[in-house]
Amino acid sequence: MRISAFRTAHFNAAHRLNNPNWSAEKNKAVFGLCNNDNYHGHNYDLEVCVSGEMDEETGYLLDLKILKDIIKNDIESRFDHKNLNLDTEEFKNLNPTAENICIVIWNILREKLEDKYDVSVRLYETVRNYVEYPARS
Repeated sequence: MRISAFRTAHFNAAHRLNNPNWSAEKNKAVFGLCNNDNYHGHNYDLEVCVSGEMDEETGYLLDLKILKDIIKNDIESRFDHKNLNLDTEEFKNLNPTAENICIVIWNILREKLEDKYDVSVRLYETVRNYVEYPARS
């Protein structure tokens, strides 16, 4: 029986959207306030969905404590209260847009979870703005 399990998490992080190949004027025009030289922060809400076949013996899709620990150890501890541009390897050369952050988180989870699971990530940058990867068709 196919089923999905969800886990939510939260982290706070600062970032600056900037393309180093562009002029300061173009960066300001494209990214606006998000290009602030002194960075700005968000209270990110994360929703992880894992889907697959339920184990008939345990009644679990997966032990949600395993997912909780992966999120805590590999995502929250890595990004919470960090300046994504300055404090993380992932965004040293990657613009930390919500889209890129979401894909980076998905890649971390995909590496940690067995291939038998489908994984999707929804990242809320604000209560009104969120991104999801992979995209729904």
